[in-house]
Amino acid sequence: MKTVHSDILQYRGTHYDFGFFQGRLLRDSLTVENREKQWKVRKPRFEVEEGEVKEAIRRFTPGLWEELLGIRDALDWPMDRVMMEFGGYRVDYNRSGCSIMTGDGYMIRNYDYMPKTYEGRFIFYQPTDSGYAIAGPSQRITGRMDGMNEHGLSIGYNFMNRKRPGDGFICCTIGRMILESCSNVDEAVQMLKEIPHRHSFSYTVFDKTNQSFVIETSPRGVEVRHSDVCTNHFEIMKKENRYHLVDSIKRMEAIRSQRNEVTTPYGAFRLMNDTDKGVFSKLYRDWAGTIHTSGYLPREMKIWFALGGDQEPSEFNFGEWLNGEDILIEKITGDIDTDIPFVHIDKGAYWSVKIE
Repeated sequence: MKTVHSDILQYRGTHYDFGFFQGRLLRDSLTVENREKQWKVRKPRFEVEEGEVKEAIRRFTPGLWEELLGIRDALDWPMDRVMMEFGGYRVDYNRSGCSIMTGDGYMIRNYDYMPKTYEGRFIFYQPTDSGYAIAGPSQRITGRMDGMNEHGLSIGYNFMNRKRPGDGFICCTIGRMILESCSNVDEAVQMLKEIPHRHSFSYTVFDKTNQSFVIETSPRGVEVRHSDVCTNHFEIMKKENRYHLVDSIKRMEAIRSQRNEVTTPYGAFRLMNDTDKGVFSKLYRDWAGTIHTSGYLPREMKIWFALGGDQEPSEFNFGEWLNGEDILIEKITGDIDTDIPFVHIDKGAYWSVKIE
């Protein structure tokens, strides 16, 4: 069992200044040190021209490019390294798990992944230049694993496959773009049809109207369906599915078989977070262990967040934060049943090949 934490970061200002702020925090951090060693083992290839990345990002979220410039200047890195680390365009993304359920006034999401990639940052950001204010945990610094924006639009994604990648954005960057640019589920659906996708993922979007859509996306197509549960297989684009779907189907059936017992948002949180309900996963070495459970309540503009299983969620009043009232706590802690190192708190959070 390992005690881990996520830092609460709050910022109000321009995208460039926000990027510079984040870059300063990253200087000499364990996150950057571990990521450098991860890249040495995985031997990344990144040969995308700056102009192509800039054009692709600015088409959907202009402020995100300015944020990358701020990070570049704070870290004093060449732009190609910034784009490879934080740009989210035409880079690779590993497999993951994840389960999502929606209901009357809530979206609850289990984020299942590998501890060596988990950054431990929960961010509240209110831009003053362009885009909507958003709150959620970060991935690859500028991306969002899940989250909610100032209009109550909430999103989470589920991995399907990495077969035949396309020229497009990875999941966490798409999550950030949707939250910063869309005010409701209809706008989110339309944007997900327009965004170029690097890999195959489902995105669940939910808002104050209680509408819940699952958008199945791949480099080869996009399909939309109404659903209140999503794990790690497509229901429409079945040819895109992986061969091994036992765990995904098991988690989906666990949610559906217990839905009748769920009468409140908190009951839904318990179904997802309790380790004896069949949804929470401990498959950390298979890139599919539950690291956090998040809850988004758009009508109340509140957010729940917990690290590890069998936890009581920390609650944040996003509506009050939007009105200028800062979050008082600086970090969230929790216990996770693994000995795998986390990239933001442990040395040696890189891959199996030994690096001196």
